[in-house]
Amino acid sequence: MAEAAKLAAGARGRSAERRAAWLLRLKGYVILARNFRPAKSHGLGEIDIVARRGRMLVFVEVKARGREADAIMAIGPEQQARIARAAAHFLKTRPLYRDFAQRYDAMVLEAGRFWPRHLADAWRP
Repeated sequence: MAEAAKLAAGARGRSAERRAAWLLRLKGYVILARNFRPAKSHGLGEIDIVARRGRMLVFVEVKARGREADAIMAIGPEQQARIARAAAHFLKTRPLYRDFAQRYDAMVLEAGRFWPRHLADAWRP
């Protein structure tokens, strides 16, 4: 039973990430990467979506939970720090984006809603 719940949660997460990417595209963002994880992560973490609009580079964490407040609370300080380390690695390996402004966003999806809520500038490392 636990395995089935884990598979269902993974499917919900992938669906939330697809919806988040579509919403960002509709808002004029260009998706640069999805599920970006450095090859040798060593605690660098993963970034669900890396996008840009103009000269703004956005690192997006996507969370789907039963309640929106739970999704927001799930992005804690440790996870924020891992995402910031992965973002630094992204910039190190892609010098084209080094001079872009940077922002950390969250896309949270509550059960029963189709589109996630976009929280721009959700935190700062």
